[in-house]
Amino acid sequence: MKKVTKADIINALYEKTGMNRAEIHSAIDLFIDEMKEALIRRQVIELRGFGTFEVKVRKARPRARNPKTGENIAILSHSVVNFRSGRELKQAVWANIDENKIPE
Repeated sequence: MKKVTKADIINALYEKTGMNRAEIHSAIDLFIDEMKEALIRRQVIELRGFGTFEVKVRKARPRARNPKTGENIAILSHSVVNFRSGRELKQAVWANIDENKIPE
């Protein structure tokens, strides 16, 4: 399965709208920057029909194990971005199953 990159999205928008690629690229960069800034300020981003992004704090853990080395390490409290898909996105993805590509 191929990943969709920012360049792929820019090309798709160019083909659908005929807008200038540089303008589309600039608009997408501004959109992403605004989302980053909002999350840094710990604001919730709600895109109706798509989903919600929010920052959550993960508690510190005194004992954890690095799976690569087996070394015991302590993990400090830290923030992570959490995404919850919206109803429309859930419904669109729910029935979109290709039986040949289901991982076992």
